[in-house]
Amino acid sequence: MEARKSCFLVLFAVCVARSLAGVSDCDEVRKVFQERQIGTVKSVPERPRKGSDLQVCGSRNLTCCNKKMEERYQLAARRDIQSLVQRTSSSLKFLISRNVATFQEVFENLVKQAENYTSTLFTSAYRSLAPDAGGPVRQLFGDISLLALGSELEVEDVVRSFFEQLFPVVYRHVIDPDATAFGEDFAECLRVAGNRLGPFGGLPKQLARRLGRSVPPAQVFLQALHLGIEVINTTDHLQYTKECRRALLKMLYCPHCQGLTRSKPCTGYCLNVMRGCLASVAEVDAHWREFVRSLEDVSAGMQEHLDLEQALFGVRPLVAEALAHAQNNGPKLSAQVSKLCGRPSRVPARSVGSPRDTSQNSIPLKAPERSAEETFSSRRREFINSLRLHRTFYGGLADQLCVGEVASEDGLSCWNGADVTKSYTLRVVGSGIDAQSGNPDVKVKGLDPVINQIIDKLKHINQLLQGKQIPKYGTLDQIETGSGDGEGHFSGDCDDEDGCAGSGSGEAKRAAKVSTCKLWGSEVRPHAVYTL
Repeated sequence: MEARKSCFLVLFAVCVARSLAGVSDCDEVRKVFQERQIGTVKSVPERPRKGSDLQVCGSRNLTCCNKKMEERYQLAARRDIQSLVQRTSSSLKFLISRNVATFQEVFENLVKQAENYTSTLFTSAYRSLAPDAGGPVRQLFGDISLLALGSELEVEDVVRSFFEQLFPVVYRHVIDPDATAFGEDFAECLRVAGNRLGPFGGLPKQLARRLGRSVPPAQVFLQALHLGIEVINTTDHLQYTKECRRALLKMLYCPHCQGLTRSKPCTGYCLNVMRGCLASVAEVDAHWREFVRSLEDVSAGMQEHLDLEQALFGVRPLVAEALAHAQNNGPKLSAQVSKLCGRPSRVPARSVGSPRDTSQNSIPLKAPERSAEETFSSRRREFINSLRLHRTFYGGLADQLCVGEVASEDGLSCWNGADVTKSYTLRVVGSGIDAQSGNPDVKVKGLDPVINQIIDKLKHINQLLQGKQIPKYGTLDQIETGSGDGEGHFSGDCDDEDGCAGSGSGEAKRAAKVSTCKLWGSEVRPHAVYTL
């Protein structure tokens, strides 16, 4: 009788275990635990047990989990979601990263082509100047390249430095070709005199204005793309809160404890969890939309009014005009220089070519043609068209993760956080911090401080893209219409034969500022107000 009673109790216990836990052993749980590399299989009990030690996955049913497994599951849940977020953003990140490299390469090629095109002015029309003019030309375009890379150089200083270095060359070979090679003191005096006398008329000012309209917008455009990568990296590596980690564990792995290794969360349940965990990321949405829209607008403005290629290839004709202006005013400039610097020693015979060598008869009128796919503007248009498809990325990220990856398909049984059911019956909240106050599955305390910082950076770059802080050249709208405060500070209109009060050489400023150049990233500082 006692034996029969004992047998009955054993059978009853087995039935209870099967009815409550749904499984008679934990073999499937052990298999999945090992396959997903969550932990060692030794951590998994062989048979269902009471889960009184569990903090999140506790149940009135028997369980295949213990406290150590719960900890490992929580790590796995966070890893899975982070990996999923990174995989989802990978196409956007690749789009921006690839185009940053492309734009840099295209820009460097444009600068080199423009440099070579400008150099032909001296090799074809002013051959006597060519050996000595090569250095100033290389430095001019080298500084322009540094500007786009984030140097604190300013366009005015770059242009001023170029013409200061060019004037001694022009004086020696064009204005007073009978002079012998003069010393460094006389050459330095010529550089200072050139800044004071304005031998090139208003052409330096005109060149500075053209470059000032085109280079800073291109500079901010490239800087913005690097910030775009930083935004993605920041959201890809979001540090989830304790409440979120527990919610992810409950959604993804607590069903495993009951042997439900193939179950997926209900769509509504998944949306609540993911919208809660990504509430801070959703706050990026409005600023990201504005970021994409601002990039579109500045790209269109660069195409219509601020074309970088036209500005770079427009250097040559302006320099040609400047040289012609100095040549035409040679006697007057020679007299002014004599009063300021004295006269260098002379030789009876010319040591350079005749004035015919300085004629401009052989100046080519057109810049070298470039195929459409090689131009900065065409690459930019292609990029903007692709980026536009990702403008709602952050607003719909949580939904995309659930509907596309995590949640169960409609009409199928799903996990609601406690059991398998046909539907999720609790309230589904919206996206963003404010919408989480009624979230039944995740408690959200407030905006993540790291996300808040990246939002501040987006706000700042959006202001720059919208032209609200372009230094010295006014807003982008003012640049486009030719108004604003962009006159520059050149003394090119000076006609006083006794000399004018000068502002000194811009070389010192250039040398001081070029050292602050930093390549790409959030630390780039094209100008003081560009700092992120």
